[in-house]
Amino acid sequence: MKKLLLLAALALALPTAVFAGNHVDYTNSGGSLVGSNSGLMLSGSALVVVNGLNGLGLVTGTDLGSVSFATGALLSGSLTTTSCSGCVIATFSSTGSWFKVTGNGTSGIPNATLFNGSFQGPVQLILSGGADGTHTYILAGNLGGASTTSQLILNTGKGYFDGDATVTSGDTALVVPEPASLGLLGTGLIGLAGIVRRKLKT
Repeated sequence: MKKLLLLAALALALPTAVFAGNHVDYTNSGGSLVGSNSGLMLSGSALVVVNGLNGLGLVTGTDLGSVSFATGALLSGSLTTTSCSGCVIATFSSTGSWFKVTGNGTSGIPNATLFNGSFQGPVQLILSGGADGTHTYILAGNLGGASTTSQLILNTGKGYFDGDATVTSGDTALVVPEPASLGLLGTGLIGLAGIVRRKLKT
């Protein structure tokens, strides 16, 4: 009976350990954002800042990798809306979406995929106007839990988003499990397997 109580306590503690995570922040710059009623897609955006990855601290550079993504189809609103300032002009589905951050081996950043996921819930495109005639668009979406991304798109002059724009900068904040938590999960699962095996033999 004592073993079963211990087993139950361990099983309840494991999820708490796994969700105890740290934050990794990625900043990207440039790239082409192409949009239609089928969705928005970013390509060619350079990863320029990585903060908190694998204990590296703050790493900056002009090209540490890339950030790319695609949303699902347009749910509501319109990409051509111009009469609104500071409001959501278009909302996109997360169905069929994806989001990828890739490192290229520069400055200690791994030459590998750093994050591969998708949007969770709707993705919003917000329009605001400046006094100097510029129009700023912000794309914001949730990548699961406390993980979010915000992309700043700036069209100069009196122009509006016409289906193809350059991303000025983007920030993606991800919450990832700590290595110690993953290790605890692994040893806990091995322990559980051992207890179950011993119980089955008796």
